[in-house]
Amino acid sequence: MDCIFCDIVAGRVQAEVLHRDEQVIVIRDINPQTPTHLLVMPTKHLDTVQEINSEKASLGGHMIVVGNEMACQEGLADKGYRLTINCGREGGQTVGHLHMHVLGGRQLRGQMG
Repeated sequence: MDCIFCDIVAGRVQAEVLHRDEQVIVIRDINPQTPTHLLVMPTKHLDTVQEINSEKASLGGHMIVVGNEMACQEGLADKGYRLTINCGREGGQTVGHLHMHVLGGRQLRGQMG
């Protein structure tokens, strides 16, 4: 399998790693869409968020907790930030490895609720 995020997790591709534990790794996006744009991804390959089932629910929760912690560490907590998971091509997912975006540092457009 050819997966850039798996290569980052394995250390075969360089990235600015901000956090790593047994379940997730957090890197800075190399093509940021906001002043702060981080990616939280599982260390084990999952194609999409659809693979988070009842057996893997704790991974989804852990991704959110780490995303929140990273947003605080990056100074986004007071003004706000967005945690986003895209699913599939039509959902905007461009890399076939589950990942969550932590976005902030400016007013975000496209309110969803």
